[in-house]
Amino acid sequence: MARRGDTIELAVLGLLHEGPMHGYELRKRLNLMLGWGRVLSYGSLYPALKKMLRANLITEASATTTSTSRRPRIVYEVTPAGNEQFQRLMSEVGPTAWEDDNFDIRFAFFSSTDMEIRLRVLEGRRSRLQERLARVQAELARTQAEVDRYAGELQRHGVESVEREVRWLSDLIRAERGDEHGTPPSQTTTEHQH
Repeated sequence: MARRGDTIELAVLGLLHEGPMHGYELRKRLNLMLGWGRVLSYGSLYPALKKMLRANLITEASATTTSTSRRPRIVYEVTPAGNEQFQRLMSEVGPTAWEDDNFDIRFAFFSSTDMEIRLRVLEGRRSRLQERLARVQAELARTQAEVDRYAGELQRHGVESVEREVRWLSDLIRAERGDEHGTPPSQTTTEHQH
């Protein structure tokens, strides 16, 4: 299982790969990326930034002061070592690549990833979800008579969510394979919801 700090590091490096940002902007973009259910606090972000500074993955620079503050804002930039780390993390293929939090972050930066790696990550995620779906369906069948209506509805909702994501991943995989032959990817990427 990927540690939350590793997921934050990947996300920060990916965002700074796009350009320099200050802490508030990073947090705002990370929260958008992580989704409504996983809000990132400053208490999680700033220790991760300090650790990345010590590892020379990012640097700090002072930006101009704003009219509302006399204090200059610190802007973070990715270093060459940070770019190398980002590329290394994005090229990793294995179980941590398709875990819930890590997959979402990696997917946000898929345009920086080789097609073969994208396919392996998508296929790994789909396989992981199919295993999860089989477990949930078996549990649902066993407990259906034992649970009340609302607990049953919650289980059914979970099954439908995983089935929807498996279909979405299958569409993405077909689109990726179609790209090898010059076919544009389908427009299904906007349908992904957890």
